[in-house]
Amino acid sequence: MMLEIESLWLNFGGITALSDINFSIEEGKISSIIGPNGAGKTCLFNCITGIYKTRMGSIRFLGRELVGLKPYQISKLKIARTFQNVELFNKLTVLDNLLLGRHNSIKSSFLMSGIFWGKACSEETENRRRVEEVIDFLEMEKWSKHIVGNLPYGIQKRTELGRALSMNPKLLLIDEVSSGMNAEETEDMSRFILDIKEEMGITIILVEHDMRVIMDISDWIMVLDFGKKIADGPPEEVKKDPMVIRSYLGG
Repeated sequence: MMLEIESLWLNFGGITALSDINFSIEEGKISSIIGPNGAGKTCLFNCITGIYKTRMGSIRFLGRELVGLKPYQISKLKIARTFQNVELFNKLTVLDNLLLGRHNSIKSSFLMSGIFWGKACSEETENRRRVEEVIDFLEMEKWSKHIVGNLPYGIQKRTELGRALSMNPKLLLIDEVSSGMNAEETEDMSRFILDIKEEMGITIILVEHDMRVIMDISDWIMVLDFGKKIADGPPEEVKKDPMVIRSYLGG
């Protein structure tokens, strides 16, 4: 298992956002987390990436405990994420936003980087090569030098996915991949996610509301409701679970 979570609790004052969450994520799979608004899905992502501090419990990535680590330390372990609301530098180009995803790969000193000498030159070449590969993979060549704030929302979402991929992650967390996008853009993103799994071998965890997307591309699904896990398993089993139907899918 790539990611193992045991007895995870998260509180905000007197409010319990996550209650005794237990699950494991298998390497090389697409796993999805679903549930109504406020169920704790994004809170769970924030715990995995170190943004929120858990009250108790364990989060292990490839056997290493993540609880207590800072977000930048977790990102260095090759865990990348996208956000529900697009978090890009709107006055920079698509290319520059993706290059920011390479920050963990910079090993040269501040001085070498400033005068662009020695190791800094080879690092810049390698970082640009990797970013160009991601741009080509996501079919974004014609937008690469455009200011990202001037681009359609669907392309901004694709740019954020590209920035995460530029980190060469082992585990990719994608929050609301289809939020705010039309049917064609959603179909494109679903195709890219499948290709990321098949061609790059990256393990993926999705948080998503679109059940068509979830059922089409997921290998495993976990359902949250009011911060508690109410079901998990293959898509065909989960969609027939009576608690899921009552709490999320509707009668």
